[in-house]
Amino acid sequence: MVSLVTAGLTVCLIYVLHKLVELRRLANSIGLPRFPLVSLGKHHIWEGKWNDAARFGWDVYSSVALLPPKGQISLYIADADVVQEVTGSRARFPKPVWMYSSLSFFGRNIVASEFEEWKKYRKLSAPSFSERNNKLVWDETVRIMLDLFDNVWQDRNVIAVDHCVDITLPIALFVIGVAGFGRRVSWKDDQVVPPGHRMTFKDALHVVSMNIFTRLIVPNWAMGFTKKTRELGQAFDELELYMDDMIRERRSGAVREERHDLFSSLMDAADDVNGEGGAGTLSDMDLKGNIFIFMLAGHETAAHTLAFTFGLLALYPQEQEVLYQQIMSIIPDGRTPTYEEMNLFTRSMAVFYETLRMFPPAPNMPKYSAEDTTLTFSNSEGERRTVPVPAGTNLLVNAPALHYNPRYWHDPYAFDPSRFLKPDWPREAFVPFSQGARACLGRRFFETEGIAVLTMLVSRYKIELADEPEFSSETFEQRKARLLRTRAGLTMTPIRLPLVFKRR
Repeated sequence: MVSLVTAGLTVCLIYVLHKLVELRRLANSIGLPRFPLVSLGKHHIWEGKWNDAARFGWDVYSSVALLPPKGQISLYIADADVVQEVTGSRARFPKPVWMYSSLSFFGRNIVASEFEEWKKYRKLSAPSFSERNNKLVWDETVRIMLDLFDNVWQDRNVIAVDHCVDITLPIALFVIGVAGFGRRVSWKDDQVVPPGHRMTFKDALHVVSMNIFTRLIVPNWAMGFTKKTRELGQAFDELELYMDDMIRERRSGAVREERHDLFSSLMDAADDVNGEGGAGTLSDMDLKGNIFIFMLAGHETAAHTLAFTFGLLALYPQEQEVLYQQIMSIIPDGRTPTYEEMNLFTRSMAVFYETLRMFPPAPNMPKYSAEDTTLTFSNSEGERRTVPVPAGTNLLVNAPALHYNPRYWHDPYAFDPSRFLKPDWPREAFVPFSQGARACLGRRFFETEGIAVLTMLVSRYKIELADEPEFSSETFEQRKARLLRTRAGLTMTPIRLPLVFKRR
């Protein structure tokens, strides 16, 4: 028995050594600087930002992964020209959609598809993100903010929150509820559960959006094990029932009501194509799958970006004052701003963009090489290098390294919104919405919501850091590091950001 165990261990050891030698050989064949040891997974690129590229001396570097999913070479890209080449060449560098298959809870969707299937979803989805929908986003976001001021904060002059996302998550949830699904919800919404349901739409949407990560990692057969997972499973069932109700109600109406929310617009596009038949048809599962992915992408991303924005403005009160003065120069009487004025709030957009630069929602955007090819890149010294890229190589657009690369951004670790007010700011090195054909369809939706929230809040309230005596001895940099700490999630997630909002 002992000899059999020894033989088994020997075989395993020989296999691992053989695998390591094979991976080293493959890495050496590319000839790129790489991490010195074989890693067990993806390198955590957020902490490193541009430092790893600086250490290697090149804006493209490599790592070797033993597990998971299998031993492969990964290239981390912080060279803007290479990013444009990779994101602009879908045939050579497709998206590894198998990594996103778990997001197909309700049906196939635009995020978890590629090639002809993706083209179909994009063709049908693009018209939904229209100017009419953007105006709806602005108007409803303004209404949600006024509801917060008038009916929640009321006549209080000081509002303290232990974690800023307690404010930003509901805002984003209410916006996606009305502009995404056409269902208006409010801060004090106390709806009766409708017949045939066990949860209100608001509660179902809230539980799903707040616990999506749990649903990703817990298998179906284990969903009934705890009270939390049972409630989550029920919320997913309820959200699908609500979507089924909406599909049925809007198709059965004798006169189609003109709506501009994403769900209705996507339904209209799908019904028009389905009426014609052919390969472009969209099933109800496709419809639900795509509207859910828009909800997922829009809700958490907006909430966390707004939280980081508020935190940065509290840390840099001089930047907040500049923003306030620009807002008041447009609405000096304190009136409600309109969608038609959105482009006038250039400082709001600059602050929002600078937050996205410093805290990109998705730290990396994965691609892979579909064929044996080459890439040519450079470094800060102007040297150029061409390397082979074998088929199957992982390519990761390294957003933190690109956004903190001093080749493109002056003083990249500084919070400086004014950099986005210059006409020649480096657009090619700014990738929070990705680039190329697969760039985010909801970019304008996201920007509209963010600028409306930011403009409304700063026009009426000053954002300050919470007074926490236990941290009184901190330096500014220590305080900044503590307040802006992040953890892994579907998007870059703040851990705890206590703030105070004071009426102006």
